[in-house]
Amino acid sequence: MGWMKTIKNDIPAGLVVYLVALPLCLGIALASGAPLFSGIITGIIGGIVVGFLSDSKLSVSGPAAGLTVIVFSAIATLGSFEAFLLSVFISGLIQLGLGYARAGIIGHFFPVSVITGMLTAIGLSIILKQIPHAFGIDRNNIDIASFFDNYGMNSISELFLIDDFFLPGAAIISVLSMAILLFWDTKSIKNNAILKLIPGPLLVVLLGVGLNELFRAYIPAYALSSAHLVELPVLDGFTSLTKELRFPDFSAISNPNVYIVAITISIVGSLESLLSLEASDKLDPNKRISSPNKELKAQGIGNIIAGLIGGIPLTAVIVRSSANISAGAKGKLSAIFHGVLLLLSVLFFAQWLNYIPLAALAAVLIHVGLKLNKVSTYKNAIKAGMDQYIPFFATIIVILFTDLLKGITFGIIIGFIFVIKSNFRSGLIFSNVSNNYMIQINNNLYFFNKAQLRRRLQQVPKDANLLIDGTAVNFIDYDILLVIKDYCDTAKMNNVKVTIKKSETAAIEFFRK
Repeated sequence: MGWMKTIKNDIPAGLVVYLVALPLCLGIALASGAPLFSGIITGIIGGIVVGFLSDSKLSVSGPAAGLTVIVFSAIATLGSFEAFLLSVFISGLIQLGLGYARAGIIGHFFPVSVITGMLTAIGLSIILKQIPHAFGIDRNNIDIASFFDNYGMNSISELFLIDDFFLPGAAIISVLSMAILLFWDTKSIKNNAILKLIPGPLLVVLLGVGLNELFRAYIPAYALSSAHLVELPVLDGFTSLTKELRFPDFSAISNPNVYIVAITISIVGSLESLLSLEASDKLDPNKRISSPNKELKAQGIGNIIAGLIGGIPLTAVIVRSSANISAGAKGKLSAIFHGVLLLLSVLFFAQWLNYIPLAALAAVLIHVGLKLNKVSTYKNAIKAGMDQYIPFFATIIVILFTDLLKGITFGIIIGFIFVIKSNFRSGLIFSNVSNNYMIQINNNLYFFNKAQLRRRLQQVPKDANLLIDGTAVNFIDYDILLVIKDYCDTAKMNNVKVTIKKSETAAIEFFRK
């Protein structure tokens, strides 16, 4: 009877995830500058394919807000959506290879401050770039990928376009939608057993459609035209679906930018998936632990298929995963079922989806951006200390004013500098009592500790006793050994008696000559 209980819980949970995922699939595709249909394709693959292959019982995959900046920039750089699909295909191969190479631990090698800064910066970019859409400015040249665009505009100056292109109907829809989404985050809703099961994005979509139809009937001047509504191809069955699919341009295989984009997608997508997987496992009432390597394989196969049939990149997504868990899901069926519902939507209900205003989707995306920019995120970064908040803010600033890859790289460099600084600070303890001096080595020492060690040795006066205590370490870099050896060779000239305490495990290294 266990499978009956699973179905009883997973089918309703899958419906909730579908209602959350549908507007997000459309909205993320819109923010990425990709065909809206590609967002639905990725949602279907993330639900059915990755849902089946993933080791996680509760994680849900699909298009992710964290990749919007990369996707928009890549399509512009590569010159066509088809060339971009080739990058998605290759990124899937890379992820699959990482899974077989058991590289699921890669998420542990990126500082938390940098990853948090990356997600925060993406949230800020989404907010800045979706505000014009919220007021009816649905121009194609609003570039989400960078602060500056090719039209002499930037994220701030684009906001002043609102005066010229303002549509009151879009503004009313987006403002009311945002009010609903914010209210739906309050405790009065979350503590209500019934209302908490109704997804806020679904209400926003229904509100947007209803208001626009009211405008059309009673205030035509406020009604939004088709240029400001979702535009999905209307299908009449599976055959017509295959005709709408887009395929990768393999003639771009010699373009080096294709591989740069593919590597970027695979790294960022893998990180986001692994972080979401870890978060889902923590939220799992049964505390099941999922295999990160199997997750990379599942994501890789999903992106291979997405690249081959016209989808944008996918990752495991914590927003949909948490909705799935909150709705009472017990197993994989809920994720798979939500993918099936997305497929049925494009097959039979596309004409109804085309009534959704882009302003409503903009409100959903702005709300996602706000979730990535909680005040607590900034407070926690500052509270954690300088070595956390400086890489955090540096990553945000560089991403906002350049691009995602440069921001992550810069943040990692800043983080590494603080790691080195920490080693300088805590690697050695220097003390003395009268004429007896001690250098205590607390951490494994590497070449970048040479300057500090030499400075301490120079502080030992003539006619002194020096104890070098290395019992707490397992390894000392050869450069450090040479510094110690050189000092010992000259210590007799200054009448300094040197005593070395060594670790048993590091004895050979410590006295290598």
